[in-house]
Amino acid sequence: MPLLYLIILALIQGVTEFLPISSSGHLILLPNLSGQADQGQVIDVAAHVGTLAAVVIYFWRDVRVGLAGVPRMLTGRIDTPGSRLAFLLMIATIPVVLFGLFLALTGLDDKMRSITVIGWTMLGFGLLLYFADQKGDEGKMSGDWTARDAIWMGLAQMLALIPGTSRSGITITAGRWLGYDRHGAAKLSMLMSIPTIFASGSFLAIKVAAEADMQAARDGAIVAGLSFVAALLALVLMMRLLRTVSFTPYVIYRIVLGSVLLWIGYTQ
Repeated sequence: MPLLYLIILALIQGVTEFLPISSSGHLILLPNLSGQADQGQVIDVAAHVGTLAAVVIYFWRDVRVGLAGVPRMLTGRIDTPGSRLAFLLMIATIPVVLFGLFLALTGLDDKMRSITVIGWTMLGFGLLLYFADQKGDEGKMSGDWTARDAIWMGLAQMLALIPGTSRSGITITAGRWLGYDRHGAAKLSMLMSIPTIFASGSFLAIKVAAEADMQAARDGAIVAGLSFVAALLALVLMMRLLRTVSFTPYVIYRIVLGSVLLWIGYTQ
């Protein structure tokens, strides 16, 4: 695969993974609009590895607390900040894992990879994010996360498996509807991404382990490294901007892109 195309793929994945504009939608669109072949699952795994490393490093303090609490959580003792965080992340991840397995086994995941589907989800879920952001209360912070809220955000995360929805976008939308401030909703969304990306990346890695060769490994290493850098920079920028800026710029981008994709999809 050409180096320039690998760079473009990595930058798109890195920048869009944590912004509420759908990384999967952009990665599906790129080969469709450029005429290039689909990048394949080896590249997808590499991109997941890069973005996972970025979010773990950015939220390392929280990750360290959660990891330290896992042994206690596994014994049923949810009585420390670490075990509580580990428990809430676990119950928030279960719905998307089960739904992902269902889509993979039924083949529905491949049937949704179209420009029109991405156009409608970009548009519809973008408007939903706007209304949640404008109407949602801001009385809760990330430290106020409860099991009930984790379940609701986990159920919302299932919708992210529909291309164009955006995992971060739909979980932030749910967080804002539940009354979390912008920074808190985004932080919870990012923490939820860690087990989710790990689960999906592991599933893909198992599928492609026997297919990878040295060329694929080289391409994957390039994509992983660049995705890591791009994702980390995007995270830093978004989390800083959210202290003073709403999600409206992302909504405008989604509406414009969704409208263009629908026009392309229905006029081709």
